[in-house]
Amino acid sequence: MLHLTAGHVGGLLSRRGVAAFSSSNVKMASHGHGEVTEQADMSVPMYWDRLDTPLPDRPYKDTLSSADKSLKQKEKGPWNNLSKEEKLACWYFFLIRSSVYRMTFKESFAEMKKPTGEWKTVVGGIFFFIGFTGLVVLWQRYYVYPPHPRTLDEEWQAMQVKRMLDMKVNPVEGFSAKWDYEKGQWK
Repeated sequence: MLHLTAGHVGGLLSRRGVAAFSSSNVKMASHGHGEVTEQADMSVPMYWDRLDTPLPDRPYKDTLSSADKSLKQKEKGPWNNLSKEEKLACWYFFLIRSSVYRMTFKESFAEMKKPTGEWKTVVGGIFFFIGFTGLVVLWQRYYVYPPHPRTLDEEWQAMQVKRMLDMKVNPVEGFSAKWDYEKGQWK
């Protein structure tokens, strides 16, 4: 069970809770480090580009300049009402379309679907850690583990097989059953 004394509760409130209880400001000190951080207000709609939600809750630009406002007015009206000079200047017509689009969205679907190349970093990190692990295993083999026991040497194993055959170990179905004692070779 967690027991808080009055002194602990008072200290907790004085250090962390006073800023939250005494003012409605969204800025507060970050864990006593003296820095003031800005907290996002999660009650207002947020903007983000996502493929699964194509229409965000709010436009990309909240505050519009006077040029942006005039473009927005031209967007609301029929685009056939543009002057002949504006229609002839294709780059200007495209500029109106793209800047109006950029006021509402930060990225297009093609820009969102564009590969980032992050897989290269992931694969590189995987290979780095595999290589580092191999070096650690090699270092342990030479400096940590004891040398191989003599029972793993080929000479020792040959002597052990000869000894087992001389003792006729498991002669019915096992090791000695596969040895021809008259010819001196394996069956």
